[in-house]
Parts: sequence; structure tokens; C-alpha cells
Amino acid sequence: MAAAGALERSFEELSGAERERPRHFREFTVSGIGTKASAGGFYYMESGKLFSVTRNRFIHWKTSGDTLELVEESLDINLLNNTVRLKFQNCIVLPGGVHVSEIQNHVIILILTNQTVHRLLLPHPSRMYRSELVIESQMQSVFTDIGKVDFRDPCNSQLIPAVPGLSSNSTTSAAWLSNDGEALFALPSASGGIFVLKLPPYDIPGTVSVVELKQSSVMQRLLIGWMPTAIRGDQGLSDRPFALAVHCVEHDAFIFALCQDHKLRMWSYKDQMCLMAADMLEYVPTFKDLRLTAGTGHKLRLAYSPSMGLYIGVYMHAPKQGQFCIFQLVSTENNRYSLDHISSLFTSQETLIDFAITSTDIWAMWHDAENQTVVKYINYEHNAAGQWNSVFMHSLPEEEIILRDDQDPREMYLQNLFTPGRFIKAALCKALQIFCRGTERNLDLSWSDLKKEVTLAVESELQGSVTEYEFSQEEFRNLQQEFWCKFYACCLQYQEALSHPLALHLNPHTNMVCLLKKGYLSFLVPSSLVDHLYLLPDENLLAEDEAAISDDVDVARDVMCLIKCLRLIGESITVDMSAVMEMSCYNLQSPEKAAEQILEDLITIDYSTTTLFLIVNLVQFYSTSHICDHPGCLSSPQTIVELFFQEVARKHIISHLFSQPKAPLSQTGLNWPEMITATTNYLLQLLTVHCKSFCILLFLQALDCFRHAASEVGKEEFLDRLIRSEDGEIVSTPKMQYYDKVLRLLDVVGLPELVIQLASSILTEVGGDWKRQATLRTCIFKHHLDLGHNSQAYEALTQIPDSSRQLDCLRQLVVVLCERSQLQDLVEFPYVNLHNEVVAIIESRARAVDLMTHNYYELLYAFHVFRHNYRKAGTVMFEYGMRLGREVRTLRGLEKQGNCYLAAVNCLRLIRPEYAWIVHPASGAVYDRPGASPKRNHDGECTAAPTNRQIEILELGDLEKECSLARIRLTLAQHDPSAVAVAGSSSAEEMVSLLVQAGLFDTAISLCQTFKLPLTPVFEGLAFKCIKLQLGGEAAQAEAWSWLAANQLSSVITTKESSATDEAWRLLSTYLERYTVQNNLYHHCVINKLLSHGVPLPNWLINSYKKVDAAELLRLYLNYDLLEEAVDLVSEYVDAVLGKGHQYFGIEFPLSATAPMVWLPYSSIDQLLQALGENSLSQKILDKLEDYQQKVDKATRDLLYRRNL
Repeated sequence: MAAAGALERSFEELSGAERERPRHFREFTVSGIGTKASAGGFYYMESGKLFSVTRNRFIHWKTSGDTLELVEESLDINLLNNTVRLKFQNCIVLPGGVHVSEIQNHVIILILTNQTVHRLLLPHPSRMYRSELVIESQMQSVFTDIGKVDFRDPCNSQLIPAVPGLSSNSTTSAAWLSNDGEALFALPSASGGIFVLKLPPYDIPGTVSVVELKQSSVMQRLLIGWMPTAIRGDQGLSDRPFALAVHCVEHDAFIFALCQDHKLRMWSYKDQMCLMAADMLEYVPTFKDLRLTAGTGHKLRLAYSPSMGLYIGVYMHAPKQGQFCIFQLVSTENNRYSLDHISSLFTSQETLIDFAITSTDIWAMWHDAENQTVVKYINYEHNAAGQWNSVFMHSLPEEEIILRDDQDPREMYLQNLFTPGRFIKAALCKALQIFCRGTERNLDLSWSDLKKEVTLAVESELQGSVTEYEFSQEEFRNLQQEFWCKFYACCLQYQEALSHPLALHLNPHTNMVCLLKKGYLSFLVPSSLVDHLYLLPDENLLAEDEAAISDDVDVARDVMCLIKCLRLIGESITVDMSAVMEMSCYNLQSPEKAAEQILEDLITIDYSTTTLFLIVNLVQFYSTSHICDHPGCLSSPQTIVELFFQEVARKHIISHLFSQPKAPLSQTGLNWPEMITATTNYLLQLLTVHCKSFCILLFLQALDCFRHAASEVGKEEFLDRLIRSEDGEIVSTPKMQYYDKVLRLLDVVGLPELVIQLASSILTEVGGDWKRQATLRTCIFKHHLDLGHNSQAYEALTQIPDSSRQLDCLRQLVVVLCERSQLQDLVEFPYVNLHNEVVAIIESRARAVDLMTHNYYELLYAFHVFRHNYRKAGTVMFEYGMRLGREVRTLRGLEKQGNCYLAAVNCLRLIRPEYAWIVHPASGAVYDRPGASPKRNHDGECTAAPTNRQIEILELGDLEKECSLARIRLTLAQHDPSAVAVAGSSSAEEMVSLLVQAGLFDTAISLCQTFKLPLTPVFEGLAFKCIKLQLGGEAAQAEAWSWLAANQLSSVITTKESSATDEAWRLLSTYLERYTVQNNLYHHCVINKLLSHGVPLPNWLINSYKKVDAAELLRLYLNYDLLEEAVDLVSEYVDAVLGKGHQYFGIEFPLSATAPMVWLPYSSIDQLLQALGENSLSQKILDKLEDYQQKVDKATRDLLYRRNL
């Protein structure tokens, strides 16, 4: 398996059906619906040891629905009783649900169905014949005594308990045997975890127990429940496993799960926790489309090497492509694990059936587009070029046997049916049983007896269908061929079904590679050197290293030349020639005589190639020993090269050869290799010089000939036959049919200039036939465009009379010029009467292709600007920016979005103010997807009747707001890269939240002012950050300086005396002083946030709020049961009203007869007294209120006295 270089030795398939004895399955019903067939294999640990009883022995199995077939094979001897078929009533054997292990005395088979688990104990081969001498013909299989097994033993067979979340139709499973003898079975959970079912050791009674391995973080599950998908970063894909694999360590088992969200997770069964989760899409170059689809086509394999550790192979499936990723499990300290990416290999085959890995190689098996099996292997460590090595597979027999008139149908069909290696015996037996309409027959026959049974069956059917007593020999032969063909088709159908591959089986101890098929086995063996070189594809043969063939360079080159000659001969061999060789070998005749006959047949065939023509003429030249000018020396030239050789090059070549001082012709004997080499080289030189002008001249002469011949159409029989259509229908005039033939001929040859020239001349003859004109002008347009004549192509386009063809050509012109990046021509063409169509085409392309790889929006913008249509240009760039925000969630996308909105603003500024507006669909609407059904939504359900779409007018000010919002999005993304995924399409309100979360409070306030939004989220967010800093540690303090520096403080103090917490409070204080509202809402929301988190209010905040709304502060104290603070506030408030410290409460004039009226919040004070009850604090308030009431009475009396004066 080790790699030897860039290109290793290929393998060939060797069918094992011929050496197999007929399989007689002993059937047992264990407990038992149809599913996809699967297969697997097991090799003994000592299968590679010479004197071991398990040498070259292995077990393989096949499952289908409720049936499990087990076979033990030995490559050395024929094992007795080596097959068994188990049927599980009303159950389905799950994929991956069969596992075979060996311990000291037993071979243990674990079986997992959708309802039950089973454990079969069989004797180990090393313990079966310990005390007696057994000859090879009596060697028994481990399945010999399987009939003695009690399949209902509760110690080894249990029903799976009904557990919530455990699906009955799992697509994957796994089973393994622990070091303690416990049988364990793994099934995927619907919630994303793994159920593990455990049977106790076979000698200990017990019942099956179930453990669920699931996410241990409760917070993660809560977050998944409420966090928006866009912020969480996934697209709702399930983390349910669909591929499982198990690796056993000393006292634990690692369960690897490849999940639908494209992540590989590793679970520890012992610790019951997930040790690792790796996103496989990080190793896929382009995973944009894969991220949105469930990874149900991926596959997972493991390989363990005692010296290198555990290798993990993952196949990532995508439409029309695939990728293998190979990893090595790396363990670090503290029981942490990671993946070391070793290699990524890419394939173009579509359907991967199975693959297997070793510590050096990957073996993979696909089905290609023609449903043929393809097997390849590669060394993933030492093959940087990604060159897969070939495995040459057996092809199916021919679908049809062609008989000559002198061949007997029965003899030829029997020969094809019973040629060794063509059909397996099982296919012939099944076809025989079907052909005989289910008649019971003994099918345990030798090949000779089976041949007699087939002959008898077909002949009996033939005779039973004859109703006439007399018919001709030809009729009898046709009838005979019909019945043999029918039987052959039946055999071919069963051969194809039984040849369907199911799995690969590798044995690293013996380097055996086995292909498990539905009806038999085949082995992949290294090819011999000659077979390897002969069967290699041409591109691989050219890359073959000559040093790998032989140490002698000359010998290696000779071998390569010989192989090339053999391949050329193989291309010349016909089917009849190969049949001659096969018949000779089949009849044990001499292959040399058959080869001589084939050689004679090859010589008799006339290969009129240019090379042979030149060699024959050279032989004629030198047979006369002088330059022969006789016309009989050369036959009539058949090709242009032959004509050139006869008319121009012949004399030049001969003169050149004789003029050389060491010419091969000057010697007495001819040196043919040197002479042919010199002749060929000089001929190529002459052809290089003369070819271009010579060919152009000939083509122009041919075109003139075609034109002159047009006048003879309808007069010459040859031309009439030439232009006649295949079905005999006349679709146009004969002359036009002739021109069509000539145009197609020139197009096939690859002469676009002549096509244009001829089509232009035909236009003068078509007159008023507008359909013909449209066809010809379309042809002219196409070839001008292919030649890069853009102006001529546009001119031809404008002259097409058919609007439908004209639109198709216009679309082609736009696409081709965009692909060639010839955008200036595309923009500057006048498009008379085609302006709207061009815009529609470019808009359609812009909305259908990827935004970051194509520039159709920018092209459309340039198109409108060139025509001074600035409103349309602004609309285009605004739409471009909107789509960038929704679809391209990267930093580059945000940069382009800002530029787009800026361009749109500039466009509107170039328009008069009353016209500076654009129209776009109302908020919430999206652009129609190309190809979307107008009647059904993406779920296939009927949509409601269309309503009038709301139209929103965007003026210059609105665009300036959007431009400002785009700049802020970019600022956020540059400050916090994790916000890129959600910033692009976020609204202004959502952006405020994101900015506050990132700590960009100045930017958030600017955004709120631009869009006239309340600043409440900003103050609440800043207050919360102050709380976190006050309660946090040093890490939070260090992190806070980054976002504090992003805000414009009057002076940021970073000394030891001033911490990040102090600066955050200072920033909050600055904002409260700077941004005031009429109802002091921002003070209220800040205090409410602090009190709700149990944080005491800073003195500066209390003093600030007392000045603006002391009564509301009292109500907040009461809401949060801060009674002592409320009592102090009431006392101070009463004192302030009475004139003591009134300036601290924003009271300009305290209580007096000459001042304005003052008031107290009596309702809140009553509520406080009610809450205090009999507390001593309540007496303090009552005393204050009594003093207040006395002074109020006095002031009232003074006021009344003054009024009465």
C-alpha cells in the first residue's frame, strides 16, 4: 500500500466467483420491510502469519432488509459449513449494525436491528481443532455449530427499550466490544446526541441499559432556543449524526459522529461528554452552498496504526464533486483533543459507494454517470499532485451478440455464456429458473451439467412455441436467435444485479483488497508491468517515470515504444479479430497461429494515412536510385498534404537529402530510420512555411467554387442529392438548401471569415424573405462575435428583422462582452430602440449571479451614467448596496455597500432637487428570484393572490441616512469582526443595539440622532457596562479600555487613581448632562437599570436626579424597597421645601407667603409610611411633616392676610 512515487502501479480486478463453490446458506429465523443493501468484512489478527490456523481467512457479510448473510472465506482451503443466513422477523438490520470481534476463545458477532440487539458467540478457529489432526478437506468454519446457538437467550438478545428521541429508522449505527466484554451499540439521537445501548458480558446476566451522550452545557441549549439564527451563525441545520465510527482505547471508547451540520464530533463513552467538535467546511475551499444544505452524503472511516496513531477519513459530498479530508487525532494535556489536517484530495465522480483508509492510502469506489463501477487509490501523504492510481475493473458482457450468417446461434450464445470469467454460475442459475417459469430444478450443478440444462431449457421453449410444421431454414434460425437472445438478456440482467458493488474490504496484515459485491467477491491485485503500461490512460502513460520501468534508460524507452506500438495495434484490432484470438485460446490452439492470421488481416486493410503514403512513395523513389518524375510513381493525391507533397515538397526533399554531407542517401545501403526522420523533419519545415498562405488560397478557391456551383442547383443530380433532407421534406428553395449545407460545412471546418463572406453575399439573393434574412444576419452576428469584431457584431445585430432572434443575440452580446471584460464597447454602443432590452438583460444577470465575482451592477451603473440618467444610476447602486448587505456578509461586502450608497447619493445630488428621488419596494419586500414560481412559494404551497405592492419614495435625505448607516456598519465590523455576519442588513434600531453591545456609544448616539431614535438603549447599555465593570475583575477592567478609547471623552485619565470603572461612570455622567429631555427619561432609565441589578446609586447620580425630579426618585426607591434611602430623601425634600438646601433639589423659591406655590409628593410619602408601619423611621417623617404643616399654615395665613389688604 505504500506510495512509491507520483504515479504508482495500477491494480486489476480478479473475480473470485470462479474458485467459489456453490453457496448453500443455512437459514435461521431469529426474531424479522426492504432497505438498501450494505456489506462489510472482518479479518483475523493473525491472518497474515504463515503457520496460523486463521491464515488468509476472513468473514464478510451482506445485509438487506431483515436478512443478514454471513460467509467465512479462506484463500487457502475450502471451509465446510461456511455460510449462514439470518432472518429477523419484523425487524431491519441497520446500516453499520454488524460488528465482528475476536477474543481468546470466541468470535463474537454483534447485530443491531431497529428493534433488537443480538450477540452471537462462536468458537474461535484456534480453539476448534486443538486436540486432533484435521486435514484441509475437513476444515470447518466458525459457523458450523451456529444451529446450537440459542437466539432467544436473554443474556445475548434484548429488545431496545422505548426511549424518547430514539428513531426506529436510523440511517447509521455502530457496535463494539469493550475490554470488559460488554457489547455496546450506538444509535443517533433525534436531539443531536448519541444513544449507547449496553449488554453486560456474556457470562453475566443482565438487561440492556441505555445512556444518552448529549451536550452538557445547559446554557448552550437555552441560547439555541432564543437566539436569532443570523446572530448564532448557523442556518438551522440539525446536529443529528448520520455517520458513526468507534475507536476503542484501553478503558474507553471514542465515538466519532459526522453530523448534518457538517461537523465532526468526538464523544467519550466513559466520561459521557463531547471532547471535540470540528467544522469540516473549514477544509472545503468553497462551502457557501454546502453551508445551507444538510450533509447527508458525507462518509466517515477510521484507521489505526500502532506506530502512527488514529487516522480519520471524511468524505465531503457536493453536487458533481467530492473531497476526501484526512486527519490525525492529536491529544494534548487536560484530556483535550484536536485534528491535524494531513491531506485533502478532490474527485469529480458523483456517487461514492464506499471508501476505506489505511495509514498511507485511500481506496475509493464510485458509480459514474454510465452506472459503471470505478475504483481508484492514492497515497495521501506523498502525492502532492493528487494523482489517483487506476484500478482496471471487469466490464459487463456485451449487451448484444452480433452473429454472421454462417454462425449457429445456439453455438455462439453458449460460447459467450460459458466463456470463463464472463458470467457467474448464480446469474445463469437464476436466469434459468426465471426462463423456465419457476419450474423446480436442481441448480447445484457442475458447469458442464449447467450447460446441458440451459441448452435443454431454451430448446424446449423454442419447440413449444412452434405452431407450424414446416418453415424455412432462415425462419427457424431467426426464431432460434430470438429465444437465445431472450435468455441471454435475462442472464445479463442477473449478472449486472449480482455484480453491483457494496463495499471495500482491506486487510492491512496481508495487503488484501477485496471488493464485496451483491453476488460474489472479487480481489484487486497489482498489475504486471506490461498490463499496467498497456491499460494506462494516455495522459498517465506520458507521465510515467521511465526509472520505474528499468534502471537502463534505453531499455525503459524501448519498453515505452513497444507499449505505444501495442496500443496502436490494439486500436486497429476489430471485434472479429479479437474473437479469433479468444476462440483459439478457448480451443487450446496455438496463439501464435492466431496472431499470424490477425496480422495478415491487418495488412490487407487499406490504411490510407498520410504517413503510409509518404513512406510508399519514398520506397518507389529509391528503388530506381534516381529522382523519378514519371507520373506513375505517385497515385492520385487524396489530401491537401499529399497534393502539397507531390506538387511542391517532393523535389525540395530529395534535393535537401542529397545536399547533406552525411546524407543517408550517399551511402551504399539505405539507412531507413535516419532517412525517414530527415524526410519528416524537412517536410514539417516546408509545411510550416507554406501552410498558411497555401490553405488560405485553397479555401478562397473553394468558396468561389461553391458560389459558382449554386447556379447549377436543380440541374445537377449530384447537387440535388446533396441538398436533399433526410426525411425527404423540402423546407425551402433548393438554392437556399444548398447555401445552408455550405454554411454548415464552413462552420464545421472552422472558417468563420468565409461564413461571414458567403452569408453576406446570400443576403442579396433572399429579397423580402425576412425569416431567411434573420437567419443569415444571426449567423453573421455570431461569427463576428466569435472573432472579436464587436462593432461589426453590433451592426449585424441591429439589422436582424426578427425581434425574438434579435433579443437572443443581444443577450449573447452582453454575456460574451462581460466575460471578455470588454465593457467599454458594451457601454458605448448606441442601442437604438434596444435600450430597455439591454437594461433588462443586465439587470437579470446582475440579480442572478454572485455579487462578489461579477460586476453587472457596476456595469449597469456605468451604462446609465454614460447616458446621463443619474436617477437610474442611483437606483442601481442602491439596489446593489441592499443586496450586498443581505447576501455578502463580509468586511469587503460592507466596504462595497458604503461605496454603493455614496455613489447613489452623488447621483441624486447631480439632479435638480425636485427630481432627486428614487423608488424601491417598500420595507420588507424582496426582489423576485429568477425562475421562481409565481403561483407557489419555496415550500411548494399555493401563495395568496398578489396584492398591490407598496411603493416607497426615497429622497436625497433618506439616501444620506442610509449612507451614514452603511459607514456605521463598517465601523462596527472593523471594531468587532464577529458582528460582520449580522451588520450588513441590520436596521437602524438593530444597529443601535449592536453598537451598544460593542461599546461604541458615541457612534450609537450619532446614529440615533440621524434617524431621530430615542437614546434610551444607549443609556441602558452604558449603565449595564458600568455595572459589569464594578462587579468584574481585572480582565474586565483591561478589556474596557478598548471601548472606552473608542468614545470621545473630554479627557481620558489612565492613571492608577482612575480605573476603567471610574471612566465609564464619568462617560455616563457626561452623557446625562449633555443629552437632556423634557421628562428626564434618561436619568430614570439609568437609575432603574442600576436598581434592578442591586447596584447602589452613585452620589453624583442621586444629586443630579434630585435637581430634576426628586419625586420620581422617591417612587423608584419605593419600587425597589429602599425604605431607608426613601426616608432620607423625604427628610431632605421637606427641608428643601422649607428653605434648607433648596438649591440641591432644583427649588428656586422655598416656602413663603411671597413665593410661588410649592408641593410635596403626598401619595408617595403615604405609601412610604404604609410600608414603614410602626418603624421608628416613620415617626421621623411624621415629625418632619408636622413641622411642614405648621409652616404651611403660617404661610397660608400670611398670604391670605396680604390678599385682604
